[in-house]
Amino acid sequence: MTARRKVVPLTLALAVDMLGSGLLLPVSLLYFTHVTGLRLSTVGPLLSIAALVSLPVPLIVGHFADRTRPLDRVLAAQVLQAAAYAAYGLVRGPASLLLVAVVAAIGQRLFWSSFFSVVAGLAEPGEDPRHADRRFAVAGMVQMAATGVGALLGGVAVTYSWYQPVVHLNAASFLISALLLLLVPREATPPAGEQMRGGYRPLLRDRPYLLLIAVNTVFALCSIFVGVAVPVFLIDGLHAPHWLVGPLLTANTVLLAVGQRLAVRLVRPLSRAQSLVLAGALWAVWALVYAAAVGVPDWALVPYLMAGMIFYAAADLIHAPISNALSAAAAPSAQRGRYLAVYQYTFAFANILAPTFFTALHARGPAAPWLGLAVVTAAATAVMWTLRTPLAARETEPDRATAG
Repeated sequence: MTARRKVVPLTLALAVDMLGSGLLLPVSLLYFTHVTGLRLSTVGPLLSIAALVSLPVPLIVGHFADRTRPLDRVLAAQVLQAAAYAAYGLVRGPASLLLVAVVAAIGQRLFWSSFFSVVAGLAEPGEDPRHADRRFAVAGMVQMAATGVGALLGGVAVTYSWYQPVVHLNAASFLISALLLLLVPREATPPAGEQMRGGYRPLLRDRPYLLLIAVNTVFALCSIFVGVAVPVFLIDGLHAPHWLVGPLLTANTVLLAVGQRLAVRLVRPLSRAQSLVLAGALWAVWALVYAAAVGVPDWALVPYLMAGMIFYAAADLIHAPISNALSAAAAPSAQRGRYLAVYQYTFAFANILAPTFFTALHARGPAAPWLGLAVVTAAATAVMWTLRTPLAARETEPDRATAG
């Protein structure tokens, strides 16, 4: 009963958050250019600066993570984001835009640096450790489904230029999410005697975990590459039909929204590390298949590309829940919050790297980014293979207090 009392409001809070965030996705840039009158050439760089300013947040969160409750940090993140988006209406120029964008970016990084610690903390004493995989799968499915519905509604809002109502609804979604989080039962603040000393030194000496972070940065690059690279590749590199972009991306979103629990069930005979090896191999195959698309005749291109996306979707379905579950299981229990906060840098680094990685290689030919992705993914998969034994050992020692 205690677990259910936590899971239900937490899931609803995540769904409301992601619905509002998805609603804002198609509107975020248009709001500033159409409502505030700022130029796109001004808005873009300022939002990028805000994202860079927020980069130290996971490190700061990690410093306090194991002496504060992750649920309280998530609640603070929602309040921060609600305040930021409520202040969108006050933006009158570049300085005020930068201020609200920085607050929003800090709130977002605070949320993702803490949320997975909350999910990891839902484990009940004596339960099967692999139950965590299903919890992370459910969280991922809720995230994708609510974001997809929100983005769909946001597209309708763009059609009718409902920019201000969308921003107000997004701010309200964070407040509602925060109220729902108040219904989640609180655990005691970690006693001072149980807090891990030594700052980040244990993590910096933890070679297997650092390698896991490096590997997942590459896997996260694969995960977001579809949104960054596929539209440009299809239209400029292959001259494929423009209508194909939407179905490819939509199909992947739908699969992530409904298929993660099934993927977790199918890879259950494998260890988590072995499952990620499989995901990496599937992503490498996907990259090679898309690299070879430059030689496919026009009449076969559409079915070829859609079939190739099966490899991507299968990899993403495995990686999304298993990587989060493994990162939590591989962290020392006394420093789990700190480890998971730093682990979120894998997605930040991947988002920073993806545009440059793609555009620099695309200039050498349409197949070059995919060949480059296949090479780095194969290397990361090989490293993941070497981590099977040390990470499996950690999963059988969930209560260890020091990093191995």
